[in-house]
Amino acid sequence: MAHVVKKMTDSEILAMKKELSHAISGKTPPGAVFTAKLSDCTVTAYNSGKVLFQGKGAEKASQQFSGQVSPAKEKNKTSTKTPHRYAPPQNAAELSMIGSDEVGTGDYFGPMTVAAAYVSRDQLELVKELGVKDSKHLNDKQIVQIAKELIHTVPYSLLVLNNEKYNELQQKGMSQGKIKAILHNRALQNVKAKIEGEELDGILVDQFCEPGVYFNYLTKEKNLLKEGLYFATKGESVHLSVAAASILARYSFLKEMDKLGARFHTVIPKGAGPHVDVKAAELVEKFGESVFDTATKKHFANTQKALNLLNKKRK
Repeated sequence: MAHVVKKMTDSEILAMKKELSHAISGKTPPGAVFTAKLSDCTVTAYNSGKVLFQGKGAEKASQQFSGQVSPAKEKNKTSTKTPHRYAPPQNAAELSMIGSDEVGTGDYFGPMTVAAAYVSRDQLELVKELGVKDSKHLNDKQIVQIAKELIHTVPYSLLVLNNEKYNELQQKGMSQGKIKAILHNRALQNVKAKIEGEELDGILVDQFCEPGVYFNYLTKEKNLLKEGLYFATKGESVHLSVAAASILARYSFLKEMDKLGARFHTVIPKGAGPHVDVKAAELVEKFGESVFDTATKKHFANTQKALNLLNKKRK
């Protein structure tokens, strides 16, 4: 389907809405200001300032209004692997789906953040236009910029598990995998509830364990989301909803790390390498071992390494 995306100011969108008042539809997608259905084109304006023209007459219709045309983006490559019966359909990239992803599981400092997002087939081109792709290929500045537009464009749910609660669950014997499964399930349910009545072709989890293991983790959950559920590694390359969720989760993680840094008056490093051991030792020396409970994933090997560094320094 032909499409054009334009960036417009609020006043330009209001002027366009007035001109297209005769064609405005009563139903608009999440995050939209209005949708107008013309004979050969559908026009949807979003709170982010993006306006999507779709249909055979998209180019002609877009030329009637002001605003800056955005350059075309490369099409997403779709994974064709089908390793299990929960693999998404080969045309998944073209469907309306909810996707979920998590950030922070491999970082010693900071929380675990899990996000789910819904991207309908009508929003796919717009979401691409915002720059949505795997968050690993975006720098922090890009993550923040894209996320600030996404939160006004797509329905989403964001869950943040702080270090205190994470460590408490770990000490009770809950594995990181089970924690992730619980958070994914709850975030997905939140989004599904938000889009009740909207088109939904499936739900895609960025796979972090085998589907059978995932469901075993959730045997005690009162509300288990299973119908229409798919799993795929590198889910962000399968559907943009996972890529959007990844960006929102990363954005939240970055904000939480900034808060952590402000609390300790220093820059908190990401990851779990030797530089993290040094920073942990420095913070524990200054603030005490409670830092392990309130700011780190205490069961990581970095805890002992930081203590070893402190012991060497004190000898």
